Order: sequence, then structure tokens, then C-alpha cells
Amino acid sequence: MPQLVNNKATICIVNYKTLDFTRLCLRSIRKFTNYPYEVIVVDNDSKDESVEYLRRLKWIRLIEHHREQGKPRGSYDQSSALDLGLADCNTEFYVVMHSDTFVKQPSWLTELISFFNNNPEIACVGSGKIELTPLWLQLLKKYTDFKSMFRSISSTPAQQQQRRFYNRTICCLYRTGILRKEGLSFLMGNSDGFTAGQKLYYELVDRGCKTVELPPSVMGRYVTHLAHATQVINPEEFKLRGKTRRKFSRTIDKVMSSAIIRDVLADDSLDC
Repeated sequence: MPQLVNNKATICIVNYKTLDFTRLCLRSIRKFTNYPYEVIVVDNDSKDESVEYLRRLKWIRLIEHHREQGKPRGSYDQSSALDLGLADCNTEFYVVMHSDTFVKQPSWLTELISFFNNNPEIACVGSGKIELTPLWLQLLKKYTDFKSMFRSISSTPAQQQQRRFYNRTICCLYRTGILRKEGLSFLMGNSDGFTAGQKLYYELVDRGCKTVELPPSVMGRYVTHLAHATQVINPEEFKLRGKTRRKFSRTIDKVMSSAIIRDVLADDSLDC
């Protein structure tokens, strides 16, 4: 295994039929990142215009992942793609981001890496869900969601294990060397219902590796996440309840029409 390049990050993004979001994600990285970095994009067999766009970008490394027939979509595909990116990573830090996540803060990566505090024993920096709804609505939902309360009370030990907090791959930073030393994979636990990187994070914690769990409000200073965007724009492949789809569609429309997004999407020079 070649020696890792210190003080540099590899940012890995997984694309699946999300042209507008992937373009926004990549351009925002290009616009706001001053820490040394490179970008890997893994396309999960999109077979659409998003692949053509990615092939034209000379400043990224594109991995075209041709999925095996019969393999599941969703979390399995995401996890497999992140493992491909990790295998191709040769830098000290491995940063994973969803294609529907975009950067909005200059020096975002420099500041997030600072949370490692120059401590080589810290394996991961990240956060939980990044909510776009106001805090008071989040609290109202939390304390009036009786179904979730009942599930929590009546859940088995295995179900409780699966509901532990974990740093999500929405935007998460890892020390590449620790992931390789521990032999960890983003696919771990996938057959048991764990999402991409969930079981990997539990393994880090359970093996005594140090992690930093940022409040979502802190991570939200640097990035915005358009939850369920892939499912919303690909309704023929991903099932969402009508109410849920309408809710997230409104949120996506609102965010995508904001000034900062319009400025990034209008700047074609960020592709060059």
C-alpha cells in the first residue's frame, strides 16, 4: 500500500442520476475549498446525462461503477461506491459527501479538519442529520412522535443497537490510515439493514477509536443537505409517500432558488 499524502484530503461523491445536484455539489467544492484536496466521483451506472457531464470534467477522477444485475439499489450501491473511492484514496483524509450536499462556507474543509486537533488517534469527524426545518419544529416533532417513543421502549437489544447515534455520510471525514488499519468497509452491516457507513462507525467506537461528533448545527454552518433529493427526482425507482415527496420537493425548490445556489450554478468556469 503506497504511503498516504499528509495534509491533503480526498473527497468522494457518489452520483446516481442527480445531474443538477452533483453539478452543484462539485462546483461548490471548487468554489469554497482552499485546503489541498482532490475529488473522486463514483457513478453508480446512471446511464444518463449526468455521466456525460462527469466525463467532461478534467479536475475529478471518475470511477464508472457498473453494478451487478440483481444487486439492490439504495444503501448497498452507496456503500459499494464509497468503498471503491476509499480503495483509490491516497491522502491522509477521506471525506465522503452525498451528491445532494453542497458547500456554502469558505474554508469549510480547513475548519472541519481542524476538529481532528492534530491528534492522529481521532478517526472520524462528522455529525448526525442536518435538518433544514426550524429548531422549534424539530423539538415539537421529537416530543410528540409517540410512535417513535413506543418503538424505542419496545425495541429489542438488536434494534436498539441499530438506533445508536452515528456520524452520517452526508458529510463525514475519516483518517484513511485508521480505516485501512482496522480493515473497515462502508458495506459493513448492509445485509442487516444498516445504512452506508453506519456499522463502520459503530466498529470505530466499539474498538476504542476516538471520534468527534459535531452538533448538526455546527456541520450545518458549512454544508446544506437536501434530504431525499435522489428519491424525489427519481420517483420511478425510489418509493416515497406522497406527503413526504411533496414536503421534500418544496424544500428542494426553495433551497435551489436561493441566491448562493443560483450564483454557483451560473458560474460555468467552476467546471474547468
